Amino acid sequence: MAPVNYFFKNPVAEKVRDEGREEGREEGREEERAAMVLRILEWRGIAVSEAVRERVTGCADLELLETWAQRAVHASTAEDLFVGSGPVGEALT
Repeated sequence: MAPVNYFFKNPVAEKVRDEGREEGREEGREEERAAMVLRILEWRGIAVSEAVRERVTGCADLELLETWAQRAVHASTAEDLFVGSGPVGEALT
């Protein structure tokens, strides 16, 4: 007789899978928004240091990434993205 796997139809298992899917979608949105910030700077011919790239790609705040994307449209340097948005309101140096 074959064993029956009820775990996969268990409501707890279904909830865990749904949460995992949502986390994956959220991460995808974060990654795409971070990539957009960097693409805008690239399209504008603005050099992006490794420190800026790491800070942008490491950000998990969708609203902050949106703010940075808007700033990227008018920024003179990549560091201009962070003016006023750091932990103490200072630019990344």
